[in-house]
Amino acid sequence: MLDVVFADRAVAFDPGTLVVADLHVGRAAASDVEVPLGERADLTGRLSNVLDRLGPETVVVAGDVLHEFGRVSHRAAETLDALDEACRDAGAELVLVAGNHDGVLANAWDRTVHDAYRVDGCARDVLVCHGHEEPEGSADLYVVGHDHPTITIEGQKRPCFLYGEKTYRAADVLMLPAFSRVAAGVSVNGMRARDFQSPLVTDADSLRPVVWDQGRHEALTFPPLGRFRELL
Repeated sequence: MLDVVFADRAVAFDPGTLVVADLHVGRAAASDVEVPLGERADLTGRLSNVLDRLGPETVVVAGDVLHEFGRVSHRAAETLDALDEACRDAGAELVLVAGNHDGVLANAWDRTVHDAYRVDGCARDVLVCHGHEEPEGSADLYVVGHDHPTITIEGQKRPCFLYGEKTYRAADVLMLPAFSRVAAGVSVNGMRARDFQSPLVTDADSLRPVVWDQGRHEALTFPPLGRFRELL
């Protein structure tokens, strides 16, 4: 199994890189549904909790940092600043990778916006990208977001990670759930490769769901979807 540390909608690699995906800052303001928690407080609070627990040196957002298209709203820019401040307060650097919703991200970020980010110091060659298009670089492991995976178990929909061994360019793929709790998740129970939006998913049956149990603070690993569907 994958040698990483799982957390609440986040994953950490040695020697100190945390990866989250799909913050969708600005989604709450664009949504028609009522959000029980303020977007900024929810994102920064949950990120700070993970930072306190794992103490990374680098935090990488694997795309769809924003949910903005024509311009970056003042509120979204302030939320991005608050996330950056939360990382700095924890002694970590925030690194942003562009997703398909990030066309105007450079207007709100005065540092490099990466197309992909290679994790330093890992035993494996790990490349973080959003996953909405095929990456240019090769790697042993691709870490992506984009599809917002969830799995429905006993009628309850849970955010999940999806891990596939040797499923893309003979390399592994790890898909992260959306860190945003406003962005709707898609239930992967019955999905085939053609149903995923990411071209890095070539064999859905081989993807192994991993669910973070918040109450027990542990990751629950399930059989690959091809076999797991028979148990649901």
